Amino acid sequence: MLNGVQGVVSKVESVVSNVHHHIEGEVSGIFTMSDKKIIDLVYDTHVHADDSFDEDSLFVIVENVLKRSNQIIDKIVQGVHVHVENIEEKFSKANLNVPLCTLKAINNELCCKAPNVETAHKTVVEILKKLSNYSWEAKAVLALAAFAFEFGDFWLIAHLYNSDPLAKQLGVLKRVPTLIKTPELVKRRQAILELSSLINVTMRVIAIFDEFEKLSAYDIKDIPGLSIALDHMPVDVYWSILSIAACSTKLNILISDQPDRAFDLAPYTQKISFVLNQLTMQLNVCRRQLTEAETYRRLCKLFRTPTEIMEIFKALIFYSKDSVRPLIDGSTNRQVNIDVLRRKNVYMFITGLDITDEDISSLKPVYDLTKKERVSYTIVWIPIVEQWTDELKKKYESLRMKMPWYSLHLFSPIAGLRFVKEQWEYKGKPMLVVTTPQGKVENLNALHLIRVWGIKAFPFDKKAEEVVHIETNFLPGVLNNVHPNLAQSVKDKEKYTFIYGGKDNDFIQTFTKKVTALQNDPFIKSANINIELFCVGKTAKGGEDHGILTKFWEGIESLFFTKNHKDTDPVTKEIQKLLSYKNETAWAILAKGSAVVTSGHGSTVLKVVEDIDQLKEVIKVKGSFEVAFTEVHTTVTQTVRHCIRLDVPTVAGKVPDSMNCPDCRRAMETYLSYKCCHIDGPLNAHH
Repeated sequence: MLNGVQGVVSKVESVVSNVHHHIEGEVSGIFTMSDKKIIDLVYDTHVHADDSFDEDSLFVIVENVLKRSNQIIDKIVQGVHVHVENIEEKFSKANLNVPLCTLKAINNELCCKAPNVETAHKTVVEILKKLSNYSWEAKAVLALAAFAFEFGDFWLIAHLYNSDPLAKQLGVLKRVPTLIKTPELVKRRQAILELSSLINVTMRVIAIFDEFEKLSAYDIKDIPGLSIALDHMPVDVYWSILSIAACSTKLNILISDQPDRAFDLAPYTQKISFVLNQLTMQLNVCRRQLTEAETYRRLCKLFRTPTEIMEIFKALIFYSKDSVRPLIDGSTNRQVNIDVLRRKNVYMFITGLDITDEDISSLKPVYDLTKKERVSYTIVWIPIVEQWTDELKKKYESLRMKMPWYSLHLFSPIAGLRFVKEQWEYKGKPMLVVTTPQGKVENLNALHLIRVWGIKAFPFDKKAEEVVHIETNFLPGVLNNVHPNLAQSVKDKEKYTFIYGGKDNDFIQTFTKKVTALQNDPFIKSANINIELFCVGKTAKGGEDHGILTKFWEGIESLFFTKNHKDTDPVTKEIQKLLSYKNETAWAILAKGSAVVTSGHGSTVLKVVEDIDQLKEVIKVKGSFEVAFTEVHTTVTQTVRHCIRLDVPTVAGKVPDSMNCPDCRRAMETYLSYKCCHIDGPLNAHH
């Protein structure tokens, strides 16, 4: 007999244990459901958003009810008296038609349910079925309204219980005394406060739904983050209504005969708090995107109409008018007001924090000129950093100390970042935007002019650019930054210089040998043909000198961008040809003084140099080395055709939509390529 009883007890304990494990599994399963599973679940209950009503006004009422209820809770439970005037109360429309039957139907689903998460989940599904024709925001608002309907009624009666006879009788029906008697109140105080906290968090979540709905009135292109929020709203609505169901169950437990029944709100609070955090971050993203879009349109308008440059600068930099002294004068190291820009031609030096000392030093002659001549020009450094860190702030200070001009002192992204990227095509590399006192952009990137022509192109506006465009001898501007000996060499108008380079070391050695032979040929010497040669980017040991290579091709690229709108200009064609040699295995230029005689692929120029006898015969006929060399080279190029490839760095300035070949004038095919030289430090550190 005893063994039989023990066997029954053992079986009961086993069943109880299995039930506990089953419940724990259910709890874990509900709170770890994937978003996809929830979306599939809730969309099965959703027909379409056909039934509409003024959910905004209803939410205002619900918010007021819950805030007033919390005020009563603070007074009764905690003894804290909150003055009515300290509660911000909103006002709804007077003619709001409340869907009372719908609220009561939802209430029936919320009331007197078993205290477990599985039941709460089933309650959510049933509520969603009843609200199948409402929008997602409306579903959440109606569920919260149904709860507030009972919750507010309970605490209003509790508030009036000791002073109003009707409230006293209704309180008995609502079991108010069960909760507000002093001994019970002390015992259940913590549980009531936890319930109140969960209600507040849930209300804040649903309030954000309303914010997203208001943002949906704007162009979705302006707020790309909104579509993410709206797509995820069904999931967030599910968790909101689950929290509401949990709140209703907890309230029923607190006023029941078994107030100590286990029903922990912590998992619900943790989950809905996570939802609130995610929604808050996404709302901030959307608001920032909207602000950026409005700033973008405002800047577009400002730059289309004459506006004082100081006002444009404010709009470009700031989201608000709070900043008073955002500039630092590099010459005094003192903060100054942006009034210093008033009526000035402003050079906006826009860069990341990866600029070099050479980038900075290239502007110092310009700065010195503006100070020496006391002209109405000024330079302002605008660092572009999207996410500041302590390390980047230190780097900013280090760079700023090297600049004698004004620097923007603002450790947050500039307001006009989208405008700078889209309209001015900033892509991470330094640029110098030239603006007039009326805010007119005269040059989107004067650094190209400065790198080639220096202060000769001052003040780097459209008029100055046209003046230097007339100049046909562009080599000195490029070569000055490459090597002083080379720059000096091309100043001799009667001297011929072979400038050559490439990745093929065999070509370099052969070309050097053949040109040296041409130099020392008795006929060439007797004709007083003085020839020099300069290999670009090669060290004495045959390695690559990246410093010289970078300077040379940056100069050619800058020339290209100052000339790219002059497609029919012979000088422009020559510059395009030069740029096409950048990634060739071999290339060579023949210059007389500072003027380019001819240029070409290394193999074609080498053929001319190798056939000295033919070249000498043509010189005898033509009487001119450059004419003869050009004629022979032209003949060679007609028999050997090399594809011309132009790699145009998009970071350097505006790129032409199409281009004709500088050699045959046919329309060139367009390809897209990407490049990374791993020189910017940590990923996305400065851009």
